[in-house]
Amino acid sequence: MGCCFSKKRKAEKESQPEGEEERPKQYSWDQREKVDPKDYMFSGLKDETVGRLPGKVAGQQFLIQDCENCSIYIFDHSATITIDDCTNCIIFMGPVKGSVFFRNCRDCKCALACQQFRVRDCRKLEVFLCCATQPIIESSTNIKFGCFQWYYPELAFQFKDAGLSIFNNTWSDIHDFTPVSEECNWSLLPEDTVVQDHVLLPTIEELKAVRISTEANRSIVPVSRGQRQKSSDESCLVVLFAGDYTIANARKLIDEMVIKGFFLVQTKEVWMKAEDAQRVFQEKAPDFLPLLNKGPVIALEFNGDGAVEGCQLIVHEIFNGTKVYTNGHYFLITTKLPAFYPTSPSPSP
Repeated sequence: MGCCFSKKRKAEKESQPEGEEERPKQYSWDQREKVDPKDYMFSGLKDETVGRLPGKVAGQQFLIQDCENCSIYIFDHSATITIDDCTNCIIFMGPVKGSVFFRNCRDCKCALACQQFRVRDCRKLEVFLCCATQPIIESSTNIKFGCFQWYYPELAFQFKDAGLSIFNNTWSDIHDFTPVSEECNWSLLPEDTVVQDHVLLPTIEELKAVRISTEANRSIVPVSRGQRQKSSDESCLVVLFAGDYTIANARKLIDEMVIKGFFLVQTKEVWMKAEDAQRVFQEKAPDFLPLLNKGPVIALEFNGDGAVEGCQLIVHEIFNGTKVYTNGHYFLITTKLPAFYPTSPSPSP
């Protein structure tokens, strides 16, 4: 068989006009833009402020290592980020599609959003986090966590590009692989912590051009209380079904509830199965089954004395009732709080 192919190629070559050389074949990977690893790395820096503007990382992997007394800002989405052997650094990272892994770092203050978060052999970190899965620490001490609280105009689109939902944030549900008896290697930052006092904003002109805000009411990720102690025995669960304005309506409801003094405890965006609906909605489940195929639902938990009545009033005033069809959405308010963690995660946008 090899001889047949050899004869065929020889015949094609002999039939080729004299002076005309055979052109090499072009493949798709030959036409890709060459990537310089140095463009996706900060290494060995000291006493510097550096960063990447929106559009400059565009989903690539990034590495930060051996940096000391530096302020590092990555205003773009990336695939994964590894931070090794950094000391006394301020680090901001835009949405990370995969994992963020800190190793052998100390005295760093960070703000980041990711699918997975892990810390190993670190001490004295402050992390303002949005994480879609349970954050993990290992062989680390004095790790403090707060909720991600950040805004700039490109950030919402970067969350979509990274396949992350702003409502899937388990920032305070920490798992410690190496717990110490009668001690705790991690804690939650005080609720009144001012993010900008810890993760300072950039001071160089190039990075100052990014229009940043750390105000809670402008944060792309809803600022939640997480695992902190609840202020009241009364809580309220709100479920918004999929439609064109689900996210906007969820944000509006959060804003109104917070203005009235209630606390957002946690949020979730998930695809619900029939068994999930049965557990959450119970006898009302058949009414909502047809809506589940339209997309993932958004669930919001609020806490505070009078939360149920307060939420009902807001929904009635803004969305014309507690259970209505408005702009393609149904709203349901219930005083019961079943475990709202279906096994089917929301797919990437």
